[in-house]
Amino acid sequence: MTDKFARALGWTSLALGAAQLAAPRAVTRLCGVDDAPGATTVARLVGGRELLHAALLLGAKNPARWAWTRVAGDTMDLGVLGKAAANRTGSRRIRVLAALGAVAGITALDVACARGGTAKAKGPLQVRASITINKPREEVYRFWRDLENLPSFMVHLDSVRAIDQRRSRWKAKGPIADLEWEAEIIDERAGDLIAWRSVPGTGVSTAGLVGFTDGPGGRGTVVDVSLEYGAPGRKLAAAVARMFGEHPEQQVRDDLRRFKQVMETGEVVRSEGSPEGHRALRQLHQRPAQPIGGRA
Repeated sequence: MTDKFARALGWTSLALGAAQLAAPRAVTRLCGVDDAPGATTVARLVGGRELLHAALLLGAKNPARWAWTRVAGDTMDLGVLGKAAANRTGSRRIRVLAALGAVAGITALDVACARGGTAKAKGPLQVRASITINKPREEVYRFWRDLENLPSFMVHLDSVRAIDQRRSRWKAKGPIADLEWEAEIIDERAGDLIAWRSVPGTGVSTAGLVGFTDGPGGRGTVVDVSLEYGAPGRKLAAAVARMFGEHPEQQVRDDLRRFKQVMETGEVVRSEGSPEGHRALRQLHQRPAQPIGGRA
């Protein structure tokens, strides 16, 4: 039932997006903000955003989980309309307030749908990925064991600071505010594995294990990573990842590819086609990819 509700919201997004792209002046006039500089341009941008919501809600296998993207958009719209209402008087202010009320009603529906979608997901969110690195196992293990190295290839991490041999403080960028938590190593076998979990009550519920084994034929090292997010960490991980357009498992795979580059070349190689967006500043230090074999 929740997924049907989400698809109905998807059709709503499609209709709103089409209207804002086809007739932005009429939409801004109806909402009482047609006097604002660049109002039609903003209307078109919001229309494009609504079409993106429609694609997610109508095309996803589990559309209710994507309703949080609409909630994020609603929050921005409420803020803009609230400011517009405060700066207007007379009939124009009445139109803005009417639009504000309509968006508030839609927001309530979006939140109800989003909560229903996340409530369906029972148990922790688990992701797993592995990669083979052309370096000896002990060397790969030592680099990972120095937890302060992790942000060099995990782009969503700002920093990891060791407190003592077993505890560390982690900091990551969230969509709205920075996230910080403490983690502790709960199991360790030198050269073989490292297991950790967040310290209860520090804001994020997560656990992980990384294993190191010799590669086929004794060549290189296989790195196998398993991560688990519990509520509310599960919702946080999924929401942040989807706002950035990635699934958590894809994030881990990308991190491992960068880890491989760091271990084998000493740096992360960035091609001209690398994604930018929220990662742009983190990628500035990366070396652009070079032609193989010196070919131009």
